[in-house]
Amino acid sequence: MAITLADVEAARRTIAGRVLRTPMLPAPKLSALTGASVQVKYENLQVTNSFKERGALNKLASLSAVERERGVIAMSAGNHAQAVAYHAARLGIPATIVMPVTTPFVKVHATKACGAEVVLHGETIADAQLRAETLEHERGLTFVHPYDDAKVIAGQGTIALEMLEDAPDLDLIVIPIGGGGLIAGNALAARAVKPSIEIVGAEAALYPSFWNTLRGEARPLGGATLAEGIAVKNVGALTLPIVRDLVAEIVLVDEQSLERAVNAYLTLQKTMAEGAGAAGLAAMLAKPERFRGRNVGLVLCGGNIDPRILASIMVRELERDERMVSVRLTIPDRPGVLGQIATRLGELSANILEVDHHRLFLDVPAKGAKVDVTVETRDRAHVQEILAALEAEGFQPQRIEAAVAME
Repeated sequence: MAITLADVEAARRTIAGRVLRTPMLPAPKLSALTGASVQVKYENLQVTNSFKERGALNKLASLSAVERERGVIAMSAGNHAQAVAYHAARLGIPATIVMPVTTPFVKVHATKACGAEVVLHGETIADAQLRAETLEHERGLTFVHPYDDAKVIAGQGTIALEMLEDAPDLDLIVIPIGGGGLIAGNALAARAVKPSIEIVGAEAALYPSFWNTLRGEARPLGGATLAEGIAVKNVGALTLPIVRDLVAEIVLVDEQSLERAVNAYLTLQKTMAEGAGAAGLAAMLAKPERFRGRNVGLVLCGGNIDPRILASIMVRELERDERMVSVRLTIPDRPGVLGQIATRLGELSANILEVDHHRLFLDVPAKGAKVDVTVETRDRAHVQEILAALEAEGFQPQRIEAAVAME
């Protein structure tokens, strides 16, 4: 193993007072949603809104005076970047961060705001790493790896120590997994403190790096994922043996499960979760039978999500829950028809959100038109009542995607 429990305990002493000891709280609404007894570790409450501060600070604190003077370099999709930049600035260490060009603007801006030099390069973390390694050698910098570093792994493992102090009855901890730094440190610490506890990894289905490595499979890797923080193509050399020995299972989570989890944290827990941060809950939603009836700890490991993406997720979830519906109607193009439709929808207690009127569609008679109406609804039964009423009025309602109608 790259680290021991003693390394994690030493990291805890190093970061004490400089990284928040985040709350671990019961989540009754998530428990009702999943059928498990859920408690959440709120790492999104750190200054940079993610767990990455723990490992970054532990690594930076270990540098010699010469290394501090020369500066550090890191590659990251955002959270590690902010953590390194923030604590490097606190310690007076120059920092350069290489980020993929696909990194959400909110994370790029936050990293620059901490005083780091940001270099945008490549489409993926792997691309950014190649550029960072080049700059490391050209400038004589110290590399602060986001997951494949013993000091970083030990720092991340401090989360499990706090979780088991606050909730010693946990049966299982679900941890997002990308390169493996977070899950490796916490699996080692948790299993050392409580050997019976299970550790389950939640990996983005579009980037099944650990899944492939552990199972000897070759599932394709790539694509636009909500969980860009764990969109990693290369597993860590130090993290792999720890994960292989101490992690019970890896659950692949698709994009819909990630969206549902982000929305659940926002609407049920009133807290912000980015896609990677919500991956643990997404695993519970994707495979509920695996967790039902268990005492489960979730690490909400990051909350840096683009507000525009969050708004889109909320709209999409309203549609999935049939609390918002868009309907295309075929109508005669004469005065008063739109008023008739609005009146009828009002009688049905459907709140109109948007109306779009089309006269030039070729599948409509010259004296006709099509109208797209997006309405707020109560539930599926209410939607069916509305569709039936519009059909009875002769408007030939057709369901369309609400998310498309709102664009």
